[in-house]
Amino acid sequence: MKLSEFIALSEEEKRAIVLQKGVAIAKRNLPDYMVFLFQLSCFYVETFCCHQTKEIQEYRVLYSTKHLTPYLETISIDHLLNS
Repeated sequence: MKLSEFIALSEEEKRAIVLQKGVAIAKRNLPDYMVFLFQLSCFYVETFCCHQTKEIQEYRVLYSTKHLTPYLETISIDHLLNS
């Protein structure tokens, strides 16, 4: 699926594609949301899930790895450096 095709989908279609074809690769917490990062064929999708309702409130498409910084900062590599 192309990025432009995903953007044109309805919210319900985006949800189905992310859950069926996306690969969950990371999670982070914000004050009001749990944000899950999924990888699709050539891009990434963040899903913003409300802490209270557990519903997806927003989808954000990331087309470049430079936008993955908030996730990369949470990966500990201490065990690799201490080997």
